[in-house]
Amino acid sequence: MFKKTFLILLTVLSIFGQSQILGSRLDKKTLALGEVGVFKINISNLQGKDVVSAPKNELLPFHFEEVKDSISKQQDFYERIIEFQVFEEGKFSIPALDFKIGGQVYHTIPYEVEVINTAQKGDQINDIMKNKEVKLQVQDYWELYKWYILGVLALIALIFIIWQILKFAKRRKNSPVIMTNQTLRELEGLKKKKYIESGNYRSFYVELIDISRNFITKQYRIPADVLLTDDLIDVLKTNNTISRENEEIVEDVFLRSDLVKFAKTFPDQATMSKDLEDIRAFVKRSSKDLEAEHLRTGI
Repeated sequence: MFKKTFLILLTVLSIFGQSQILGSRLDKKTLALGEVGVFKINISNLQGKDVVSAPKNELLPFHFEEVKDSISKQQDFYERIIEFQVFEEGKFSIPALDFKIGGQVYHTIPYEVEVINTAQKGDQINDIMKNKEVKLQVQDYWELYKWYILGVLALIALIFIIWQILKFAKRRKNSPVIMTNQTLRELEGLKKKKYIESGNYRSFYVELIDISRNFITKQYRIPADVLLTDDLIDVLKTNNTISRENEEIVEDVFLRSDLVKFAKTFPDQATMSKDLEDIRAFVKRSSKDLEAEHLRTGI
């Protein structure tokens, strides 16, 4: 009988000797508002096993503001110390918390914390130091607002640079050389359509006059795109912007185009080719007209 009892006792002691012991301790069960409390969890006889619990600063319930959460673990011992504060009056519970040790879940015992307001009704609260008025100098205002001022100046500078770029691009796009080269390319494109070779004089003169009107409008600042042929010729003669030679070419080609339009004349290939070359020569000489106009007006 004694031998059997000894074996049972030995078995129980062996089991307890190999098991882990989970303990917890709350230093105060009554706290003032904002007072720091300490909650400790320790595990002994760990035997190198892993310990899994809630992440740092997330172990305690909502009302408990965790100030510090430190974990230390050794081969045979685990300790977690949490410092916390509560900023509401009342009673708050720390429930049984789960700790998984080597795959087996253990629970701490629950606690209840009472939080009280230690201030007495009617207590006078005094400032530690009275407010002091400080007179600001120009340098102080600069330090306060310098980044706003610099930001506004940078924005103004950026807007000015963008405006200058757009202005330059527009001026470059409308420059006489750009306009001349663009019109010469359009005339070359008209030639490649083979209207002259096919005898399609109507389409040829419609496109030739459209190109010419657009060129005169942009290059000479004359509204050739809206004026009738007779009115345009009168403007060219009184304006003196276009040289006499170029004026005669425009008059001759435009009048012939009107005759073709109303089927009063049927130009041959040689005439069509000559009109195309005359307009091309007029476009190329346009820069000389503009130079003469600049000298005359001083612009």
